[in-house]
Amino acid sequence: MAKVSIGLRGWRFDEEEIISEDGELKPLDEIPEEPRERLVRLVGLVEEPCDVCYLEYGDAEVHRCKEAEIVYGEPGGEVLLCPEHEPDFIYWFREAGGSEHKGRREFGDRFHEWVAAGNGAPDGYASVEHVEEDPDGLPDLPDQHEVQKRLEEDFEGDRIDIRALAGEKSSDEGDGDGDGTDDRLSEEELADADVDLSTEYPSNR
Repeated sequence: MAKVSIGLRGWRFDEEEIISEDGELKPLDEIPEEPRERLVRLVGLVEEPCDVCYLEYGDAEVHRCKEAEIVYGEPGGEVLLCPEHEPDFIYWFREAGGSEHKGRREFGDRFHEWVAAGNGAPDGYASVEHVEEDPDGLPDLPDQHEVQKRLEEDFEGDRIDIRALAGEKSSDEGDGDGDGTDDRLSEEELADADVDLSTEYPSNR
């Protein structure tokens, strides 16, 4: 099974899991959970600046930052790099204890702290030789609007009966603890709650 990168180098996907037979990106609900999470995250990372450049220039001079081409780490704790600063990351990971944080959400934070403290790779430190795929043979990532649209189309939310949650039962049920009492909300309490119990609210809210 071929491995491919889309959008940024570093995160590798099994081609058969994400690309359909006609060469297009599969619908999100047909992609396994882990690669789907990475693809959705990638949408927000493409065209972001290199982390090391950003630590050097900040918001005030963000225009001087190079655009990231490489991503390492896990979604939510990733490191974004331009080719010039990839050796800094490789050195940190291999030689400065970075591998201890592999797979953890604080992975990116630890690298950023190391760089902010003035550290970097020695001159001439080798980077990684990336295997380039044919960009024309890979589908483009959908933009954020398209991803959100696909997620909403795939979502089939369950409905929750608010009346049941509020404790509405028939008068002869009691509260189920065997003492014959009824802990249901009164009509006055329901009115004070300012909730429209005739509404079926989505369960994902």
